[in-house]
Amino acid sequence: MNQMNQIVVEGNVVRDSLVKETARGTKVCVVPIATNRYYKDASGDLQKDTAFFDVHAWGDNFSRRIVSMAKKGRGLRVVGRLKQDRWKGSDGKSLSKVYIIAEHIDFQHEVAKSKNPDESKEDASLAARGMMAESAADLTEDDFSVESETVF
Repeated sequence: MNQMNQIVVEGNVVRDSLVKETARGTKVCVVPIATNRYYKDASGDLQKDTAFFDVHAWGDNFSRRIVSMAKKGRGLRVVGRLKQDRWKGSDGKSLSKVYIIAEHIDFQHEVAKSKNPDESKEDASLAARGMMAESAADLTEDDFSVESETVF
């Protein structure tokens, strides 16, 4: 029986994602993210702890969709599992890296920035209902989501 290995992480994309290809031709999208945790220390001062993770989205369709949406600064929630790679360095030392294999990714909606305040209000209203003005006509009933945009 497999033991449980599942993680849920919310954060922001640190820099634009990129797609790599393995020697066998399989595509993987690498998304670097940062998560922030705020807490008060013993003296009552607010502290921020930031952690950085690489998220890997495997497969041609999944990676193509993710790379088009995972742009710097965009918020997301990743559901997946942890994976650890181990190897020997050139000096003979054991090295390892832990990253997240994505099984499901939800993106926070982006609100378009406009110099016209009326347009910004309209876009913010549409974003709150799960759509943007320029793409609302192309959406079907299944595409509406108040919280996030889901990519499988």
